[in-house]
Amino acid sequence: MPRFETLTLTVDPDGVAVLTVNRPDKLNALNRQVMRELNAALDAVESDAAIRAVVLTGAGPKAFVAGADISELAGLDTSTGEEFSRYGQTVFDRIESSAKVFVAYVNGFALGGGCELALACHLRVAADNAVMGLPEVTLGTIPGYGGTQRLMHVVGKGRALELMLTAVPVKAEAALGMGLVNRVVPAAEGLEAAKAMARQITTRGPLAVAAAIQAVRAGLNDADAGYEAEAEAFGRLCGTADFAEGTAAFLAKRPPSFTGS
Repeated sequence: MPRFETLTLTVDPDGVAVLTVNRPDKLNALNRQVMRELNAALDAVESDAAIRAVVLTGAGPKAFVAGADISELAGLDTSTGEEFSRYGQTVFDRIESSAKVFVAYVNGFALGGGCELALACHLRVAADNAVMGLPEVTLGTIPGYGGTQRLMHVVGKGRALELMLTAVPVKAEAALGMGLVNRVVPAAEGLEAAKAMARQITTRGPLAVAAAIQAVRAGLNDADAGYEAEAEAFGRLCGTADFAEGTAAFLAKRPPSFTGS
């Protein structure tokens, strides 16, 4: 497993990895080094067949990721700003498009880039002390790591615009009510709850999990493309050993044993 200065990456025996942004003294703020190391960590995750799912979180009790490093943002100009945004979009897109499920455990503040990072994950578990929002307009800018698009798809256009234009963050229960997170749990139990969700998904057919992620993604901006991706994937999966095993196990009333083939 690679070593990082701003991240930690561990893997449980059951194939659930925990990827932690580890800058608690800076409330885990994203800077260029974190983003580069996050990209490298994704390489490690994708190349390790033993990893079936990833829980992404932040170190310490105060923050998931409190946002971007403002001292770096302040030095951007028109050219470097666009480059900065495009690189972040590329890294976060790798999370969203991964065939391995990513579960964000949002512990504490998830603001700006931190909220965008959580949105890039497939599922979100929030601690009861979580606070989420996109306050970039208070800095005279907008979310740049895909937040304007992902938030709209998750909570709807009206809610997304309200959160972005007012810059008012929401607490965990409000985030749950608008669909911004999937579950709220006590902070003391949060990481284990997120790992339990990820672990449950690892017992499902891995080819089917990957196909479901891709079919949903295909239909985000084009319903016809989504239906086409669904039908193609359904047909392809019907020819796999996992499908034969899953249906046989159901009929025999036993747990399936999937092999990813």
